[in-house]
Amino acid sequence: MMSSERVLFVDHTGQIGGAELILLDVVQGRKGSSAFLFEQGPLAKAMAERGLPVITSRWGQGLTNFRRDSSWLKALPLFGRLAAITAELARTARAHDVVYANSQKAFVLSAIANLVARRPLIWHLHDIISPAHFGAVQRRMQVVLANRFAAKVIVPSEAAAAAFIEAGGRRSLVEVVPNGLAVEPVPASREELRQRLGLPSGPLVGVFSRLAQWKGQHVLIEALAKLPGVHGIIVGDALFGEQDYAAQLTGLVADLGLGDRIHFLGHRNDVPLLMQSVDAMVHPSIDPEPFGRTLVEAMLAGVPVIATDAGAAPDILEHGRAGLLVPPGDARALAEALDAVLAEPEILAPQLDYASRRARTHYSLARMLDSIGLLIRNVHAGAAV
Repeated sequence: MMSSERVLFVDHTGQIGGAELILLDVVQGRKGSSAFLFEQGPLAKAMAERGLPVITSRWGQGLTNFRRDSSWLKALPLFGRLAAITAELARTARAHDVVYANSQKAFVLSAIANLVARRPLIWHLHDIISPAHFGAVQRRMQVVLANRFAAKVIVPSEAAAAAFIEAGGRRSLVEVVPNGLAVEPVPASREELRQRLGLPSGPLVGVFSRLAQWKGQHVLIEALAKLPGVHGIIVGDALFGEQDYAAQLTGLVADLGLGDRIHFLGHRNDVPLLMQSVDAMVHPSIDPEPFGRTLVEAMLAGVPVIATDAGAAPDILEHGRAGLLVPPGDARALAEALDAVLAEPEILAPQLDYASRRARTHYSLARMLDSIGLLIRNVHAGAAV
């Protein structure tokens, strides 16, 4: 069914991370809707390719360098620009039926703009609101604004919902909508794919996410130092002011003498093929994650998953039934889990079959889009009453 609501989709970044991949699926087929981005970048191009008019703020370029865990005192010099973006948002929102904020920064400014725009506001919260991710003032501001201005808060997991409620968010606002994917494995053997992609033969594991300290790529590097002969690919870039961590990773590889076994591939557009090429996919986050897109991608690809036992991962992997769980930040436990997976991969066949079925049942793209579409319609209908 064609969507008739005029939705203004708001995001603070011009880059494409996990939250933006979800947004690009949500906007498909939404005629009459628009995108408001704080800055230029690949996201604007991708939105335009999906048929959305894109409005780019005159004042937002570079605001992604203000990290979400920073003190708001550091934002004082930016208040003039933030006020200008808020005014732009308010004017733009009045030509739409619903405002859909896809990030924390987007939501905060959309909520303030709503004082003037007075449009129903949906916040798609792709984070876990906790001290590990946000400063105290930011957490309090998010919750106060959500309780006052949000019509609904979409979260991808029960872990994200619990964190929002624990921080003071109203339970009645929350809608849990798991992220959905539609990825079909390529009919090719692992060896064929590695030849095509120029990957090494022998035991190979991978981690797929942007480079950030809390994402835990350093834990995988430390684990591989304990596993001679095992190669690792690290796929992703430092997107949001985390270049120092990227430099630390290359330094760690050099210090441990792993330069011939750790391969930094940067941002790639062929992640499903790369994932299908590895013997195991590692999700080594040291802080709780609100979801785990790469977990579901690996489950769909029939690749063994090893993840840290925190955030949404235990739920996605059904507490170990669909993949292995290890303590966060424990390189030794990760090395032992990898060694077990690589030593006897054939015994994992029942687990991989179950993981694939679970991913298709619980985390399908159609299910996510149906749920979000219904929520947008209900929010619009409620505002029109």
